[in-house]
Amino acid sequence: MIVTTTNDLAGYRITRHLGIVRGITVRSRSVVGNMLGGLQSVFGGKLGVYVNLAETARQESFDLMVEHAQKGGANAIIGMRYDANEIMDGITEVLAYGSAVIVEPSA
Repeated sequence: MIVTTTNDLAGYRITRHLGIVRGITVRSRSVVGNMLGGLQSVFGGKLGVYVNLAETARQESFDLMVEHAQKGGANAIIGMRYDANEIMDGITEVLAYGSAVIVEPSA
């Protein structure tokens, strides 16, 4: 699956738009994660526990979006974006979305 944040794909021609696809996940921090994150924040610098949580949530939402596109018959996603919202304290929703398309190499 080709995924790009642009609205076109160099070297390819879009032959069909299939619609919007998305992948969504909701994640919370664990008690242990909060304790480790709090301890790391005392010393400053990169908060590895939270970076790991954010990366895992983004990857999961990305994978779900790709799966959604594949089920619809797409071979590419254009205009891909992420969005994140805090639903409540410590619980975050991460959304990956874009336009599912069928592309073929340009002549």
